[in-house]
Amino acid sequence: MMRFRHRGAIVAAACLWNAAGAVAQTLPPQRPDSVYTGAMVTRWGKGVTPENAWRSYPRPQWTRSRWQTLNGTWDYAITKAAAPMPVAMDGKILVPFAVESRLSGVARKLRPEDRLWYRRTFTIPTDWAGQHVMLNFGAVDHAAHVWVNGALVGSHEGGSDPFGLDITAFLKPGDNALVVQVSDPTSAGSQPRGKQTLDPDGIWYTAVSGIWQTVWLEPVPALHIADVRAIADIDRGKVEVDVAVNGSAHDTDAVRLSVRSGGRTIATTIVRANRHASLDVSGAHLWSPEDPFLYDLVAELVTVDDPYRGRPDRDRTAYDARFTQGEGATYAAATVAGAPRDRIDGYFAMRKISVGPGRVTGQPALLLNNRPYFQNGTLDQGWWPDGLLTPPSESAMRSDLEFLKKAGFNMVRKHIKVEPARYYYDADHLGMLIWQDMPAGGGEDQFVTGTSQSQAVLSSDVMAAQQNELAHMIGALRGFPSIVLWVVNNEGWGQYDSATLARYVKGIDPSRLVDADSGWLDVAPDVSDVADIHTYEDVPHTPPHDSKRAIVLGEYGGVGRPIDGHLWRADKRWSYQVTSDAQDYLARYKRKVDEVARQARENGLSASVYTQTTDVEGEINGLLTYDREVAKASLADFSRIAAPLRVPAK
Repeated sequence: MMRFRHRGAIVAAACLWNAAGAVAQTLPPQRPDSVYTGAMVTRWGKGVTPENAWRSYPRPQWTRSRWQTLNGTWDYAITKAAAPMPVAMDGKILVPFAVESRLSGVARKLRPEDRLWYRRTFTIPTDWAGQHVMLNFGAVDHAAHVWVNGALVGSHEGGSDPFGLDITAFLKPGDNALVVQVSDPTSAGSQPRGKQTLDPDGIWYTAVSGIWQTVWLEPVPALHIADVRAIADIDRGKVEVDVAVNGSAHDTDAVRLSVRSGGRTIATTIVRANRHASLDVSGAHLWSPEDPFLYDLVAELVTVDDPYRGRPDRDRTAYDARFTQGEGATYAAATVAGAPRDRIDGYFAMRKISVGPGRVTGQPALLLNNRPYFQNGTLDQGWWPDGLLTPPSESAMRSDLEFLKKAGFNMVRKHIKVEPARYYYDADHLGMLIWQDMPAGGGEDQFVTGTSQSQAVLSSDVMAAQQNELAHMIGALRGFPSIVLWVVNNEGWGQYDSATLARYVKGIDPSRLVDADSGWLDVAPDVSDVADIHTYEDVPHTPPHDSKRAIVLGEYGGVGRPIDGHLWRADKRWSYQVTSDAQDYLARYKRKVDEVARQARENGLSASVYTQTTDVEGEINGLLTYDREVAKASLADFSRIAAPLRVPAK
C-alpha cells in the first residue's frame, strides 16, 4: 500500500482471562507498557480458551499421525536484555497469541531493549519410547533461543518461518522444563517485519512479538522425512517429487511414493532416499478455483534389501543408475523389508501457472492451465483486532476466504505477511489463488519513495538475513498449489537489487511466477513476470502495454466507509477515499471494478488487487469491518459487480 507516515500516542489497555477461561470483556488497570487493544473482540475470539486455542495439526499439507500440541497457558516475563533468566515470572500468557495481543491475556509492548521469556513443562507420551522428539515452532517473531531442562538446544532468527529442534538428548522421564527467550527490534531494526511498527498509525499496525503460531512436539525415527516437494507438470502428465531425509542415507534407505485419488492408487514408485522421482498422472483432473481438485500423495521411508550383500562383483555404477530412477514397485529387483519407518500423508494439485498469449493481441496474459484466466483479488493484511497477526481460530481464518469466494473473488494477495500453514491448506481446498508477499524489511531510512530514486543500499548482513528468510518462506510454502506468484518487493520498502532477488526466487522455485516489484520502482523488467502498478485514483489508471510481461493492478480501490460501533478507534479513520453513505460506497466500488473489467477487455489486463479485505486498526477501507461483523455492501452486490471478471479456465 502507499506509504503515509504518522506518529501517535499508544493508548494503553490489557486483557485478562475470566474464571471460565474465555477472554475477559472488562480491561484491567493499565500498565506503563500496555498496548492499546480497544474494545473490539471478534465472535471467534470471545470463545477462545486455553483448552481450545489452535488445536488442529499445524502442518496440514504433510501430516504425521502422532503429535502433541503445546499451545495453552505458559508463564511469561519481560526483562531488560542484560538481565539473567528470570526465576519469578510476571504472569500467564496464552500461546500462540503474541504478547501484544488481547487474546494473549497480556497486551504488553516489547521494546527493542527488552527480552520476552516463556516457560512451561511437558511430558513425553510413553508410546513415543525409542523415537526422536522434535520440538516445532510455527513462527516466533523475531529471534528465539530455546532451553530444555536447563540446556540450550538451539536458536532461530526469522519472524515468519517455521523451525524445529531435535530435543531427544535433553529429555528426561516425567516433567521436562521448556524455556524460550525472544528478542524483537520491530521497526527499530532492519529485519523482515511487514507492517509492524512500535508507533502504530495509519497503514502501520501494532507490533507483534514472540510466539504467534502453534508450538508442538512430534515423534520421528532417527532418520526421517524432512521435506517433500511435489511439482505438477500438466503438459507431460507427470508429478515431479523430491523427498529429502534429515541425514545421510544408505543404499538400503528408500522412499516409497504413492499417488492416490478417491481411495485408488494411480501411481507408485520407490526411489533411493534423497533422490528425484517422477510419477505418471496422465489424463489428470486439473485444479482451478472453480474446481479445486487435489490428489493424495503418501511418502514412506522404507528399508530395501541390500543389493550388494554377497555380490562383490556387482556393477555398482550400473545398479545405482537404475536405483536412482526406480523401476516401479519392485525398485530394481529390491524388495521392501518390514514396515515403513516414517510416513507423511500429503496432497498436490495438477495445475500450471504461466505467462502466454492473451485475449488482446500482443499483450501477454496470466494463464492458468494454459488458458488466459483473470485473477480478481483483494489485498489481504491478515490482521485481527484481538489476535493481531494470529487469527483467533482456524474457523475465523477460513471465514475470510469463504467471504471472498462468495463476493466473487478468486485470488488473494497476502500482503507482506505469512499466514499459518492451515490458511494455505484452506485456500487449496476452497479454490483460492494466492499471491504471497515477502514480509518487508529495511530500516526507517530505507523506504524508497518516487520512481526517480535508486534502490536502497543495505549491508551484507542485512541482505543475507532478508534472503535467508525469503528462502525459508518459499521452502515452507511451495508445497501449496494455491500459491501461484511470489511478490519480492512492495513499493520500495527496503527494496534492494530486485533483479538479483527475482532470479534467486526463480532459481528456488521455477514452477511459479515472480513479481519483482509491486508498485513504484520497476527496475527488473527482464526478470519479473508481471508489470505491476498501484493506482488509488477514483478511476484506476491503466498499466502501459508490455510486450513481454503480463500487466496487473497490484493495488487499487481503497474506498473507505466507517461503520459506527465497529471501529478500532473512533478517532482513527484512514482511507484513500471516504464515504459514509451505503449507496455512494457501492457506486464508487462499482465504478472502479467496471474500469478494471474494461481494461481487461480492451487492454489485456490480467489481474487486479482491490484494497482491501477488511478494515485494519485505523484503516477503514475494507470490504468487511475489522471484527468481520459487517460487510460494507451485500454479498449479492459484490458478486454481481464482479461477474464481468469471471472467465473460468476451461
